[in-house]
Amino acid sequence: MSTDTQPSYETLAPMPAFAEQPVPIAFEDNNGHLNVRHYLGIGSEGLDESLVGVGIPINWPTSAGHACFAAEHHVTYLAELRTGDRMSVRVRLLGRSERAAHALVYILDDTHERLSCVFEEIFLHIDLKDRKTAPWPDDVAQALDDRIAEHAGLGWEPVTSGSMRLR
Repeated sequence: MSTDTQPSYETLAPMPAFAEQPVPIAFEDNNGHLNVRHYLGIGSEGLDESLVGVGIPINWPTSAGHACFAAEHHVTYLAELRTGDRMSVRVRLLGRSERAAHALVYILDDTHERLSCVFEEIFLHIDLKDRKTAPWPDDVAQALDDRIAEHAGLGWEPVTSGSMRLR
């Protein structure tokens, strides 16, 4: 995934924003920018926030005994984020299977109006009774399908790593 094939900041910015925040000094590494370990955490926070709208609340494990577990990631760093830079997350759902979903998570540098990082994720629906994958509940499956269809109509093609797929 190169920067010239990814959607631009201008393309992504109109999408709903999640996990909006400045880069805190505690997240800085010895190079003076956001430490690599925090990109995934910030992006995951944004993905979790975006899933509330499809019936997956943050407290899903305690309220319903269901959870989403990440199964696979592919991360591409495109531009550094430095302490104090404003950042936000955009999420595009690409597809789902009976027990999994496929998403692209974009971390934007809102201070410099550029795409900083993109990661592709496969996440699984887990029934916490036995901590195994399970079919999506019908209402969540329908809401995921609706969001996937909405995102398919965005007018631009998503760029994936080509290294993962739904099974």
